[in-house]
Amino acid sequence: MLELLAEAAGAHPGLKRWGKFVSTTILIGIGEKDYLIEIDNGEVKDVRPRRIAVESGVFAIRAPAEVWAEHWRPHPKRGYHDLYHMFSYGKARIDGDITPFMQNLIFFKLLLAAPRALNRRGT
Repeated sequence: MLELLAEAAGAHPGLKRWGKFVSTTILIGIGEKDYLIEIDNGEVKDVRPRRIAVESGVFAIRAPAEVWAEHWRPHPKRGYHDLYHMFSYGKARIDGDITPFMQNLIFFKLLLAAPRALNRRGT
């Protein structure tokens, strides 16, 4: 699903506007697999699997694959519908420099919820 993040983010109305000052690389961990997401001025430029352990992003968000699957459902259960809830319920964790995450909280919440739209249309 994460491989389609650029498509999902590009189709989200207003997401690029929320992230117009965001240019960074983040790491998303899905189970045992890590992905690097390159963002340039609010646009997802690249999503790729991490190839070597020293590749990293400014911060990392990790959760088991089943947690992400629930988060990306069209109507996720309570505790899975929002990144902050996933953190507070112990379903996901964030580490690294979380300053850019906090400064652009709405952008990152919307970005990582964008794949729900793909599930709504059956992709």
